[in-house]
Amino acid sequence: MNFFFEVLIGGLLSGVMYALVALGFVLIYKASGVFNFAQGAMVFFAALTCVSIVNRFGLSLWFAVPITMAVMVLLGLAIERVVLRPLVNQPEITLFMATIGLAFFIEGLAQMLWGAQVQRLDLGIEDVPMESLLNTFNIVVSRFDVMAACICGVLVAGLAFFFSKTKIGRALRAVADDHQAALAVGIPLQHIWAIVWSVAGFVALVAGMLWGARNGVQFSLTFIALKALPVLILGGFTSVPGAIVGGLIIGASEKLAEVYIGPMVGGGIEGWFPYVLALLFLLVRPEGLFGERIIRRI
Repeated sequence: MNFFFEVLIGGLLSGVMYALVALGFVLIYKASGVFNFAQGAMVFFAALTCVSIVNRFGLSLWFAVPITMAVMVLLGLAIERVVLRPLVNQPEITLFMATIGLAFFIEGLAQMLWGAQVQRLDLGIEDVPMESLLNTFNIVVSRFDVMAACICGVLVAGLAFFFSKTKIGRALRAVADDHQAALAVGIPLQHIWAIVWSVAGFVALVAGMLWGARNGVQFSLTFIALKALPVLILGGFTSVPGAIVGGLIIGASEKLAEVYIGPMVGGGIEGWFPYVLALLFLLVRPEGLFGERIIRRI
């Protein structure tokens, strides 16, 4: 039983980190109605920029993080001004294709500026078992995973409150419902998009630092975005709480499946089980647990 809880807790902690990545997608989708294919590239760009500032210029992490945050805000503003603003009121597929091109551009820009070699990012959090849980319950849980989950949880909760209780959050929901109507009542669409992309850049920075510290800062961070797809399908593309719940479900289920089902099928189930779960879920509730049901009248 202790081993079961050990696997479950580890999966839930990973799920919180998945939720943080998914949150970046939710913010962009709520504001523009398009799936931001470039979110994974933004995670990679943020992590690589931060660790390169530390390694190349000899600055401490405390100085590198604000500098990288400024860079990500500028990147978000530039994306809104150069890419999104000319595409206002264009079909959703046009915006989606724009984010695909943007993803390749950001990936290439990051490696052109900082190189493509794997770099180590040290956040000062040791990846060792927590002694309190080990001594009390005989459960091995990584201290890094717990700290990372706490950071992600605080950030997700703060953003959920910000976008649900503030004036900017209400404006965001209005823009998400109808661009034309929002413009008609005086909501500045470009300003909302700029804010959302800047916040998405900040989320990408935090996610990139945590995943980079865990797995190394490398190009494979761009594939973290793919981990968010099952989370979004389960939780709903427009729901911040859905991103949290979906992340927890995916994180826990993939770890439990790897341990208890993996030996029956030869292992490797952790990589594809979340997508099978999401596919099955699509058959039952395509809009997700917290997504809005769309009714079209013909």
